[in-house]
Amino acid sequence: MKIFRLPFLIFSILSLLNLSSSAQTDTVSINTLIAKTSKALNDYPAEKIYLHFDKPYYAIADTVWFKAYVTENQNFLSGISKIVYVDVINQKDSLIQTLKLPIVGGVANGSFPLDQVNYKQGNYHIRAYTMWMLNFDDPSYFNKTFYVGEAIDKEVKTHITYKNTSTDKLEKIDARIQFKDANNKPYANRNVSWQVVTSFTVIAKGRGTTDANGYLTIAMTANQKAEYQLKKGELVTSINTTEKDLVSNSFQLENAIVTKDFQLFPEGGSLIAGLTNKVAFKAIKSDGLGINSKGTVTDNNGKQVATFTAQRLGMGSFNLLAESGKTYKANVIFADGTTQSYSLPAVNESGILVSVDNSNPENVAVKIISNDTFFQQNQGKKFYLVAQSKGVICYGAQTALSSKEYSTTILKSKFPMGIAQFTLFTDAGKPLSERLVFVQNKNALNVALSTPTPTSGVKKKVKVNIAAKKDGAPVEGTFSIAVVDESKVPSSEDGATTILTGLLLSSDLKGYIEKPNYYFNAPDAKKNADLDVLLLTQGYRSFKYTDILSGKLPKISFLPEQGIDLTGVLRMNNGIPVRKGTILVTIPDKRFNSQVTTDPVGNFKIQNLVLNDSSKVTISAKYNVNYKAMTISLNGSPTPALTRNFSAAEEVLNIDSALTTYLDNSKKQYAYLHTLKDVTIKAATIPKVSHKDYPALSGLSQIADHEITGDRLQGCNLLINCLQTMMAGVTYMDNNFYVSRDYNQGNRTPMGIFINGMNVDVNQINTLNASEIESIEIFLRDELGLVNRANNVNGVIVINQKKAPKGQKISKAQLLDMLPKNYELTFSPQGYNKEKQFYSPRYDVPANMNRNDLRTTIYWNPKIVTDATGNSSVEFYNADGKGQYKVIIEGIDANGNIGRSVMKYLVK
Repeated sequence: MKIFRLPFLIFSILSLLNLSSSAQTDTVSINTLIAKTSKALNDYPAEKIYLHFDKPYYAIADTVWFKAYVTENQNFLSGISKIVYVDVINQKDSLIQTLKLPIVGGVANGSFPLDQVNYKQGNYHIRAYTMWMLNFDDPSYFNKTFYVGEAIDKEVKTHITYKNTSTDKLEKIDARIQFKDANNKPYANRNVSWQVVTSFTVIAKGRGTTDANGYLTIAMTANQKAEYQLKKGELVTSINTTEKDLVSNSFQLENAIVTKDFQLFPEGGSLIAGLTNKVAFKAIKSDGLGINSKGTVTDNNGKQVATFTAQRLGMGSFNLLAESGKTYKANVIFADGTTQSYSLPAVNESGILVSVDNSNPENVAVKIISNDTFFQQNQGKKFYLVAQSKGVICYGAQTALSSKEYSTTILKSKFPMGIAQFTLFTDAGKPLSERLVFVQNKNALNVALSTPTPTSGVKKKVKVNIAAKKDGAPVEGTFSIAVVDESKVPSSEDGATTILTGLLLSSDLKGYIEKPNYYFNAPDAKKNADLDVLLLTQGYRSFKYTDILSGKLPKISFLPEQGIDLTGVLRMNNGIPVRKGTILVTIPDKRFNSQVTTDPVGNFKIQNLVLNDSSKVTISAKYNVNYKAMTISLNGSPTPALTRNFSAAEEVLNIDSALTTYLDNSKKQYAYLHTLKDVTIKAATIPKVSHKDYPALSGLSQIADHEITGDRLQGCNLLINCLQTMMAGVTYMDNNFYVSRDYNQGNRTPMGIFINGMNVDVNQINTLNASEIESIEIFLRDELGLVNRANNVNGVIVINQKKAPKGQKISKAQLLDMLPKNYELTFSPQGYNKEKQFYSPRYDVPANMNRNDLRTTIYWNPKIVTDATGNSSVEFYNADGKGQYKVIIEGIDANGNIGRSVMKYLVK
C-alpha cells in the first residue's frame, strides 16, 4: 500500500541539504527518523471523510441529500476502502439508522428520508467512517450535528430560557417557557404539569398555569450532590391545549447549569525559565462554546507581569518572561462579570522550544530557542527539526546547538494546504517541543460559478457555468452542487461545515471547533492570526513519533473493505468444525450463485458481493454428506461504540424559534401529510397478548417502557435489522442488545430476549415472521430484579406473537420440515442503500406552471465532473420563492486540491 508522493519526498531531501551554516553533515540519525516515519505514514495511511449536505437543517418529511468524499494522505481521493458507513444518531445517543454506501473513485452518494415514524423534532448527529479507520486509536470520523423541526402536526410551539443561581448547598434552575399554538397564538391560562426525569426516574415534579402571554416559570432545585442528576435529566411538560387534549414537550437540562473553564497552552508545550514564552488561552463554557474574557497574570509575589484580552470566541495569547523558581496564575474576568483564578503550568528550569511566525504569506519563520541552563548542558549536541503534513514528511533539518537561538525560514510551497506539525527532537529521537501551523497556499483550487444574468424569474430555467482552475490551468475534478432558497433557509456562513473545514481543519484537530468556516470565509491577516491561536489551543490528531521509532505500529484488525463480505463457520452439531465443507450461496434478485469451500477450521468467506439492502441471501450446506447434522454460524460486523455527540455544542435548544421561517414554509409544503386526530370508539376489546400472560415475566412492571406494535413491522424482511433502529434507549452491538444508558457507562450485560415467555438466543429473532408479531415490549429496567437475576440479563425485550388459530394436526415429518434448518440460512444482510435521484421539476410545459412549488432545496447534483477544459454546467428551474438563491459547489481534483465556491442570484 505505497502511496508516498514523489514531489514531497524531493522536498524532504532538499530540506536536508538546504541548512544554515550551523548544520552538520552527518545526517544518518535524521535520515533514520524520516525513513521510519515515512514508512509508517505510507504503510498506515489515514483516511478522512467529508460529507457535503444540501442544506444545514431540515423538517420532518424532508429528504437529506449528501455526497461523501473519502481521502487518504495528501487529500488524494482514497483508493483504500470501497465502503463508507453513515450513522444517524438521535439526541439520546441511540442509533436511528446506518447507511452503507459503495465508494467509487473516492466518492459516494446517499440520501435518507426523515419519515414521520422514525424521526421527531430534535437534534441529530451524523457520523461517517470506514472499517479501515477502526484500526487506529484516534480516527478522524466525520461528525456533524443537524437539527430537525416539525411543522406537519404541530400543536404546541415552545421557547425556553434558563436562569440558574447556586449556593454552596443548593443548585437552582428557573426555566421560563412560552407555549404557542401552530398559528403563534399564546396558550394563555392553561394548566401545565411538569416533571424532571433522569434515567427514567422522576426526581422533581409540579404544576402551574400559563400567564396571558403563554409563559410559565418552573423552579427546579437540587442539592449539590444531586446536581449531576439534574444536569443529565430532561424537563417534560404536559399542557392542556383543550379540556381533553394534552400535549407533551421535553427539554434537555444539560446546559441549564453553565460552568466556565480557562485553559492555558504555552507555545512549544511548556513554560521555560529565562525565555519570553508565548502562552495561548481558551475560555469556554460547559456547553462547549467560547466566552469572552480578559485579565492579568501575576507571580507568586502578587506582582502583575502580563495582561491579556481574548481575540475571538474566548481565545487569545500573551507573552510572559518566566522566571526560575516562580509560579504564576491568570486572574480572569469573564464576559458575564464573574471572576476566577487559574494556575499556569510549572516553569521548567531547563528547556528548549520551537517558536513560529506564520504571518508571512510566502514562508514560515521558525526559531529554536533554549535557555541558559539547557544550552550549557547540551552545547554541541545534535537536534532535529521535522515537519509533516497530510501523512507526508515535508521538511527535515539537523543542527548542532552552537547558540541559544537558531532561525530558519521554510517556503510554504513545500507543504500542501492545511496543518503542518513541526517537531523538535534530540539525536536519540525524543520529541522536545511541538508547534502546529496552518499553511494557506495562495494558489488553491479555484472553482468559479457564473450565470448569464444576475437575476431570474419564478419557475424560470437557470444555467450555472462551472470553471475549475489551479494555478490558472484547467483541472478535472469531482464536485457536488446545492442550490437553496436563502430566504427560506437562512444560515451563517461562518458557522458552516465545509469541505475546507472538514478535510483541512476538523479532521486533524482534537476537540470541537466553533464556527470553523470563519477562518476560510474571505481570510485576512486577522483571521489568519485567530487561526494561529486556535492551533495553539487544540490537540493534534496524529501518530506518536516515539511509537514509530520503537517499532510500535497500529494493530491491523480490519482490512480495507473492497466489497460486501459474508463470513462464518460450518460445524457439526457437536461443535467440531467441518474441514473442506461445501457452502452454496444464492442471491436470487442478483442471479448470483457461488460455491465456496471451508478451511481446516470450518471458516468460509464470500467476498466482494454487490447486493441491495433488501436482497435475500441463502447460505446452504446441504450438498455435504450428513448435512442435516451441520450448523452454519455467521460472523457479525464490527461497529464503533456510540459515544456522546462530538459536536454537541451545535445542538439547538429552541428549534421552533430557530427554524421559524423554514417551518412556516414546511407547514404549507407538507400540508397534505397532516393526520387527523384519533377518534376513540368505545367497544368490547379483545385482550391482546403481553408479558403478563407468562409466569416467567410476572416480576416485570405492568407497563413497558416502550412498545412496538406489530403493524409497524410490516415490510420488515429481517426483523433484527428493523429492531436495531426502532427500539428507543437500546443499543445493538456485537450481536447483542444492551440498555443504552448502561452500555455507555460500561455495563456490558446484554438484555434478555423472550419470545412468547421463553428466554431465547438473540439469533432466534431472525426465525420470526414480522407479520405474526402482536407486539414487542421493551423493559429498560427490572424494578424487582427477579427476571434480571434469574436469567443473568440487564433489561428485557419481550416479543409477543399473535395467537395462532386452531388448525389441523400435522405429522412429525411435517413438523420437522417447518422447523428452522441449521444447515441452511436465509436472511437479508445489510447491503448497499439504493441510490435515489433528486427530483428537479421542469416548467417548460405551460400546464406545469400552475403547480405550487415550495421547495427549499432547488437543485442537488453530486455528480458534477469537470472535463479537460475544467468546465461543466448545470440547468434547473427555480421554485415559487422570490428573493436570494444561494449556489454552493464543493469538490476535489485528482491531485488532492480542494475547492469551494458560493454564488448568489436574485429571483424576482
